[in-house]
Amino acid sequence: MNASNILVTGGTGSLGSLVVNRLQAKDCNVQVLSRSKRPGTVQGDLLTGEGLEQALEGIDVIVHCASSPTNPRKVDVEGTQRLLQAAEQASVSHIVYISIVGVDRNPFYPYYGMKLQTEQIIEQAVIPWTILRATQFHEFVLTLIQLLDRLPVMLVPKGFLLQPIEVSEVADRLVELALSKAVGRVSDIGGSEIWTAADLARAYFKVTGQKRSVVEVPIPGKIAQAFRSGTQLCSDQKYGKVGWHEFLNRTLYLKIN
Repeated sequence: MNASNILVTGGTGSLGSLVVNRLQAKDCNVQVLSRSKRPGTVQGDLLTGEGLEQALEGIDVIVHCASSPTNPRKVDVEGTQRLLQAAEQASVSHIVYISIVGVDRNPFYPYYGMKLQTEQIIEQAVIPWTILRATQFHEFVLTLIQLLDRLPVMLVPKGFLLQPIEVSEVADRLVELALSKAVGRVSDIGGSEIWTAADLARAYFKVTGQKRSVVEVPIPGKIAQAFRSGTQLCSDQKYGKVGWHEFLNRTLYLKIN
């Protein structure tokens, strides 16, 4: 498919920026949606709908990476509704959306529930669509571990199962889908390894050379039970090649040097 005019929402984020770079390398005309007037972007606001009509003029495909864990109803759900309304008027031919593995199996977690609603809105759209679900990014898991790394002993949720994936690999897959025809829900993608939260933290301390104890804390409730039962995994779809140790060694080395 020759999709030369592409709009990327969330195009300044960790995933979206990689998508933009890869599409530009393939000689696509890529626009980045932004609320600000920063250079290299087109102005448009998912929260209000302002500027979306102009931003979508001449656009063939949308790669929808914009998301807000802190305000998902306004940004993800309602923002996607506004984006689709403007896209339908602009005769956009395809929208590609990045979601999260297991949002239908763990809707108790509010952010996942909002992502599931967003998927359902896209599935009802007039515009042909593709939805890709990915597991948690390595960078996100590292950020969580570093936030917990504040006490002499690290406390982590007991038995939580994760399958982190390299964000660049997710970007590769999104670009592949954006340059193809709409196919609906595609196979989920996850990293090459499944870990407990505790073992992810222990590997982090090993790489950083810290002799620290990791203590697993039992967490009650439906959300925690879902994480323990593997709802966020796609063990039969290990798309990623970059493992947690490789990611840590590369990322922490770059930060140190």
